Amino acid sequence: METPLVIKSFITENDYLAVKSFKDLRHVLLSETLKIWKIAIPVALSLLFQFLNNSSTSIYAGHLGDIQLSSFSIYQTVIFSIYFSLLLGMSNAITTLCGQAYGAGQFENAGIYLQRSWIVLITTCILLLPVHIFATPMLKLLGQEKEIADLAGKYSILVIPYMFSYAINIPITKYLQAQRKVNVIMYIAVVTLLIQNGLLYIFTHVFDWGIIGLAMASNTSGWVFSVALVIYIIGWCKEGWNGLSWMAFKDLWEFTKLSVGSSVMVCLEQWYSACIMLLAGHLDNPVIDVASYSICLNIQGWHIMLLLGISIAVSVRVSNTLGMSHPRAAKYSFLVTMFESLLLGIIFMTVIFLSKDKFASIFTKSEVMIHAASKLAYFLGISMIINTVSQIISGVVIGCGWQIMVGYINLACYYIVGLPIGIFLGFHQHLGVKGLWGGTMCGMILQILVLLVIIYRTNWTKEVEQTANRMRIWSSNQEQSSEGTD
Repeated sequence: METPLVIKSFITENDYLAVKSFKDLRHVLLSETLKIWKIAIPVALSLLFQFLNNSSTSIYAGHLGDIQLSSFSIYQTVIFSIYFSLLLGMSNAITTLCGQAYGAGQFENAGIYLQRSWIVLITTCILLLPVHIFATPMLKLLGQEKEIADLAGKYSILVIPYMFSYAINIPITKYLQAQRKVNVIMYIAVVTLLIQNGLLYIFTHVFDWGIIGLAMASNTSGWVFSVALVIYIIGWCKEGWNGLSWMAFKDLWEFTKLSVGSSVMVCLEQWYSACIMLLAGHLDNPVIDVASYSICLNIQGWHIMLLLGISIAVSVRVSNTLGMSHPRAAKYSFLVTMFESLLLGIIFMTVIFLSKDKFASIFTKSEVMIHAASKLAYFLGISMIINTVSQIISGVVIGCGWQIMVGYINLACYYIVGLPIGIFLGFHQHLGVKGLWGGTMCGMILQILVLLVIIYRTNWTKEVEQTANRMRIWSSNQEQSSEGTD
């Protein structure tokens, strides 16, 4: 395709020629590696620093006691998962639109998309307040032990401000990532992490505030991160940001529908983990089973932060190249990223296998808990390989705007296939957490196989045409909205 189909062009590079020799292959590999990792490394580090905020809270909770660790784990994988996955999924709409708009050179629309996302996500947080307020009776209804449910419910109410901070900072990070302005997110994230750990130490060890101290530290760090990002886009991010505008309320319903549709894929995937954690609470020894599984999820989370960085990088790269009408670049970007990510997954798996008797000591001093977590090490290592493939595919999906289609695939793979297998292995075959996790792995493998077939059969030239059409529609709506305010 010679001429871009987008309304405005912002071509800073040419599309690749077809790979026909080793020299061509080396050129594509080196070029895409540089472009992907230039985005992926700072994004991965910023996500890791943000995730370490939660891991730090988990570590401090574990040193308060096993009940506190189990309660925080239930909050993290049920209550937190409900709202975070919903907000993150809904923000994928801005990822697709801003990424493709940036590739097409339509900078003026990006700031409006950001403000619309704020409105939609803040409204969503208000609607989710009952989940926090009635967390204790909800967890008891789901079969959790009274002591764990009471403490988890108390913590859920205390961290309501933390939830609202995500409605501000998630859209900003997506907005900046789409424009490849990722270093500033990393710098702010590391400062926030230092503040978080300082507050955790003061509130729990000096003031001895227990779980209240954990909540206060989380609330403070969440809003420090959000306010710092807002200050940056207002003061230094001139490209695409022209201040607050009433135009953000135009076409809000259409944007809401797009956001809700975009959330389906992420929610179905993330809420599955919450289902597994709740089921683990029904096993013979819920405190040990829930906490040991949570330790493994925290370790896995560190790896996933790196994968999310790569996933976001390939998402930005694919959306930008589609916006620039470069179908081969989109395809080659996916292939190079998948190859290099698999190599990293193998390295992480090897590290877990070699340290299987030690890694849980980061979170707890309990020998029983450390031993229980070590039994899950092989599942953790294999999951790292599976997650590697799944996350990279997710990045391509978001870059292309296929979220709704993949939502249906996730529903079938995770809930119709994976969950029944997990329940059968965990309860009927008495394999406990291993069985539940085994079912998860079966669902993920099936999802990966289906999506690989879809990507293999994708006509990237048609994807460029669909991107151009999407940009025309939203740009037309934007212009009409602008005329209406004149």
